[in-house]
Amino acid sequence: MTDPSETRSGEEPLFQLSPPERRHQEAILLEEARHRVERCLRCPLGKTRNKPVFGEGNLWGKLLFVGEGPGADEDEQGMPFVGRAGQLLTQILQAAGIRREDVYITNVVKCRPPGNRVPTFEEMMACDEYLQTQIALGRPSLLVLLGNTPTKWILKTTEGISKLRGRWFSWKGMSVLPMFHPSYLLRYPSSTEGSPKHLTWLDIQEVKRKWDEVRGTDLGSEGEGQLS
Repeated sequence: MTDPSETRSGEEPLFQLSPPERRHQEAILLEEARHRVERCLRCPLGKTRNKPVFGEGNLWGKLLFVGEGPGADEDEQGMPFVGRAGQLLTQILQAAGIRREDVYITNVVKCRPPGNRVPTFEEMMACDEYLQTQIALGRPSLLVLLGNTPTKWILKTTEGISKLRGRWFSWKGMSVLPMFHPSYLLRYPSSTEGSPKHLTWLDIQEVKRKWDEVRGTDLGSEGEGQLS
């Protein structure tokens, strides 16, 4: 996106976009990207999907969550993280005092891989422009990667989520934190110390702390205060 206010060094800008004007322009570009996803047939997933799942929430809330891809419920409703894993993600956010509507949630691929399989490299490449557009327009301070697929895709690493979760990384000026995918937690429901669910509770509290910090607030947790 070219900003009309940007000029070569030493030149005065022709005009300066105000924050509301910039936001309006970004919102238009975001909707254009959404419409492109709705018509997209760049990879075979476009032919097998029911509904594409672009993303949902406040793109400009400084906190963006990236999952792997839509599941059956998401494919049916056209919204991200609405099935059992999505309901658990909402509970995790609420427990840490994060309102889901205040953050943005999307996936690496916007169409459901058949059988909920891991998306292929070619499928992720075909969708990467859309993900990068969302990130570029939202300019989040914090990026949370849910599970192996987005972690390996964004950080370009071969290490697994168990080794990387809970650690902050720097990527394109953003702070990036890998976390377990909620679907993984559904398979390991124990909340005992050291369990995936317990580690996720520690991770989401760290996300909330950092989010308060980048927003210039010190609100603390306003949620339930636990992840059961």
